[in-house]
Amino acid sequence: MSDSTNTRGRKKRWVGAVGLLAAGVSSGGVLASALSASASTSAASGSTASSSSSGDARAPGPGGAQPVRSDEKSVSSATAAALRAAALKAVAGGTVYRIETDAGDGVYEVHMTKADGSLVTVKFDKNLKVTKVESGMGAGDPGPAGQASPGAAA
Repeated sequence: MSDSTNTRGRKKRWVGAVGLLAAGVSSGGVLASALSASASTSAASGSTASSSSSGDARAPGPGGAQPVRSDEKSVSSATAAALRAAALKAVAGGTVYRIETDAGDGVYEVHMTKADGSLVTVKFDKNLKVTKVESGMGAGDPGPAGQASPGAAA
């Protein structure tokens, strides 16, 4: 009888330990989410000064940091680094918020916010050379199949 009682006691302790572990994991996840959200809020509110000087895409601009069009894609990190450096040279004091391929008149494009807060798009050729700097989101690019171009009248 003592083996049966002893086994039952071990099972209860095991179940209790597993329950405590699950509660701890759950609480940790909630705490991590809260801390992450708090850190994101702090980073977003304090990123303006640091991102202007470094060109980091901490506070995405219109459309966010990822391509918004189905016919434009993200680029490799090595290509993105070269494009970022050239775009920051072309638009001194600007902040890069998106780097992608271009479906229009360039091969690549870098979307930026200038120091004065206005938006520009820096266009590049296949050799990663700046071909032009356009005001706004890239005027003149054709829209994806079945959609109007961004600058077209509705």
